[in-house]
Amino acid sequence: MKNFTKTALTLLTVSVMTTAAFAETGTERVQSAKGGVEALGITLENMGATVDTSVNLNGAYTFDQKEAVYSAKHAELQSQFDAFHAQSAE
Repeated sequence: MKNFTKTALTLLTVSVMTTAAFAETGTERVQSAKGGVEALGITLENMGATVDTSVNLNGAYTFDQKEAVYSAKHAELQSQFDAFHAQSAE
């Protein structure tokens, strides 16, 4: 019976921790996306590239819209990184 109780409590704890890990708020998603853009921008600058990490949030009212704008900027910077990295590898 003790093993059953320990197992049940362990499963409950893991379940709560997993739910909390995936319960990211809109603000956290936007901050995470913004952090990704800033980090990639710094990496590119350290590689010697000219980088524009500015993002225009005009018209982006919801967290999903703001996250999409940052994700698009990240994709743009990722393309620049890939091109710069391929060029420097030659």
